[in-house]
Amino acid sequence: MHNLKLWTASNKNNNLSRFISTLKNIKINSYFDLHKWSIEYKNDFWKEIWKFTKIIGELKGKVYLHNKEFIKCKFFEDSKINYTENCLSKNNETDAIIFYSENNLRKSITWKQLRAKVFKLSYFLKNNNVYKCDRIAAVLPNLPEAVVSFLATSQIGAIWTSCSSDFGAKAIIDRFKQVEPKILIISDYYYYNKKKIYTTNIVPEILENISSIENIIVIPYEKEEANLNVSFKYIEWATIQKSDYKNETFERFEFNHPLYILYSSGTTGVPKCIVHGAGGSLIQHKKEHQLHCNINENDKVFYFTTCGWMMWNWLVSSLASKASIVLYDGSPFIPKYENLFYIAEKEKIKFFGTGAKYIDTLKNQKINIIEKFNLPKLEIIASTGSPLVNESFEYVYKFIKKDIHLASISGGTDIVSCFVLGNPSLDVFSGEIQCAGLGMEVDIYDEAGNSLTNLKGELVCKSSFPSKPIYFWNDKNFKKYKEAYFKNFENIWCHGDYCKKTINNGYIIYGRSDATLNSGGIRIGTAELYRVIENLDEISESLAVERQVRNDTEVILFVVMNKNYKLSDKIIDRIKYNLKNSLSPKHVPKKIFSVYEIPKTRSGKIVELIIKKIINGEVISNTEMLINPHCLKEYQDIYNLIN
Repeated sequence: MHNLKLWTASNKNNNLSRFISTLKNIKINSYFDLHKWSIEYKNDFWKEIWKFTKIIGELKGKVYLHNKEFIKCKFFEDSKINYTENCLSKNNETDAIIFYSENNLRKSITWKQLRAKVFKLSYFLKNNNVYKCDRIAAVLPNLPEAVVSFLATSQIGAIWTSCSSDFGAKAIIDRFKQVEPKILIISDYYYYNKKKIYTTNIVPEILENISSIENIIVIPYEKEEANLNVSFKYIEWATIQKSDYKNETFERFEFNHPLYILYSSGTTGVPKCIVHGAGGSLIQHKKEHQLHCNINENDKVFYFTTCGWMMWNWLVSSLASKASIVLYDGSPFIPKYENLFYIAEKEKIKFFGTGAKYIDTLKNQKINIIEKFNLPKLEIIASTGSPLVNESFEYVYKFIKKDIHLASISGGTDIVSCFVLGNPSLDVFSGEIQCAGLGMEVDIYDEAGNSLTNLKGELVCKSSFPSKPIYFWNDKNFKKYKEAYFKNFENIWCHGDYCKKTINNGYIIYGRSDATLNSGGIRIGTAELYRVIENLDEISESLAVERQVRNDTEVILFVVMNKNYKLSDKIIDRIKYNLKNSLSPKHVPKKIFSVYEIPKTRSGKIVELIIKKIINGEVISNTEMLINPHCLKEYQDIYNLIN
């Protein structure tokens, strides 16, 4: 079966084509030739990426040192960079950062201002006992000051780690306590869904549990100064920014010097602390931005994200390509569903990034963007966080923009980048991610480790890449690291996605491997069910899990109804009929329940594993990674009902 072609790549005048033209004595007739070369000749490929993307630093020694063990392979071991130096290479009066909040606050920072603010903060940090490899922790909304804080941290070789402001105290402590930060940076409040939410009330609990914190910096959300009536001592952001600083210098650190610590979702225990290197993150991001997304100097890049999701880190690196970044903080649907497109139109955004669930919501609400907005500058829409289904692809081309490069992308916190993503030189097919990323030896394996095409299996990566984690924090002998990615196949990175490589050389992700349904011995991805179910006008969202019954399993389905609809026998019959005829009779749910909410992480991902545990009578813990843990009671009540 062929998926529908929705967009034909016609513009060959892009960075990818220009990159190919710089390669001498290499025969490349297609992207897939280039991809093959990027895998087979890692030394040459990554060196060319360094040169083409104009990384600032000291390029020395061998580019790639192979080791029989995947995680011990090294990139640019003798080279040196400063991540912040790369992000601040532009120094003029044009806007580097543009910020919007849901209450229509707009502010901007020029490249010159950004540079000065970064150096003022880094000067303060150096004068307050912060040294190379010390940790700076932040609990912040998506403000320009968050970017300043991160860049100041990396400028002096310290390590950044952050949570978004909506994290509860326990979730913050679970993460930060492990890495022992010296400095805590927090805002006075933020806005979400028309509510003003104060954040400093959690500081005493954080201080009680994390003794390593020596100083607290408070950033005001709107005003010049915070003026807090609190029990703890803090330093005003304004005080730091009013101070003087000396020397605009960038010390260059080894390529694999730690840049930031990201955290696993924590669905199976205390979140793992994933340490990413400065050089690996930078070169991977610049490759993706410039070659896969065609981002250039002076372009405006937007991603709807929070400071607790890896897409924020990905977005910030756009500065290293001399592009401006557009930040948004708050609910994307305030005051109207199409709010973000007002910003896209006003700011002439070229790259618009969001989550699949955002596009699904616009589709379900029948929002017609084409009728309301003029978006001549918008060239690429990127979607991630969960699989973008066929119907949502088609919605984008029908109701957002007809001539648009729609790039569904997938990777994650583990690699702070993408395994599979978009390509400006390839056609877009409905429901498909266009290609594997350059330098990423992606494959699909069955359970025995055999390569598959046009069949579903595990998404794997067969050889090393620069943005793999440099280590996990407090992980002796790489024990947690190996358990996370290498327990399924020896020395092969297993990413945990249930996936298929198509006849177009694209990829379709059907959900997380650990959330697939295996009823009756037939394995199916949950995303396949959701596509069928959520195509019904009455259904807003859905979640399916398997319940263990004697020697078999049965599928339990939960649905959130759209406004003005109630779950009825008639709707249940339609759901079952559609699933039986579209997928498999074995995956028709045994029971269907209406619920008010689907549990989600703070980055908007559906959490099936917790509900699977509840429905199977298992003990759950670590619910702090959820944005709506209160909804779990409803599922517990359903479990009690059916047992």
